[in-house]
Amino acid sequence: MSSETSSAAAIGDVEGVSLYDVDHPAPVIEPPRKRTGKTPKASRTNFEMYAWLFMRLSGIVLVVLVIGHLLIQLVLDGGVSKIGFAFVAGRWASPFWQVWDLTMLWLAMLHGANGLRTVINDYAERDNTRFWLKMLLYTATVFTVLLGTLVIFTFDPNIR
Repeated sequence: MSSETSSAAAIGDVEGVSLYDVDHPAPVIEPPRKRTGKTPKASRTNFEMYAWLFMRLSGIVLVVLVIGHLLIQLVLDGGVSKIGFAFVAGRWASPFWQVWDLTMLWLAMLHGANGLRTVINDYAERDNTRFWLKMLLYTATVFTVLLGTLVIFTFDPNIR
């Protein structure tokens, strides 16, 4: 190359073919799953954005609920040694504590399930494996939420 063309010289010459030049310093990289006109309308939803937003908001609420729970259970009420059947019966006699614990249960389970769903989508390579792992996750989540809700609202302190 001569010195007079060095200011506008091509960068990255490969056997005389210029890959990049001053006007085109880098290639445009297409996203791996770019939507096209042929992408079905059914797949054009904002579910992942809402799932991302849910993770952030539920995380903030969970921090408040869990720190409040630990502060009340372990610091203000005398520690772990005071927690027993009578303590739980007294707490769940109040609708406030039922809603507090129910909200904590639901948010924790949905937050965790959404995080595991993301991990499954990222690491399960085969569609069939991904499907069955997510079905197992959803089943376990629904079972735990329903069972926990049932326990909170049907708890009977007079059980013998």
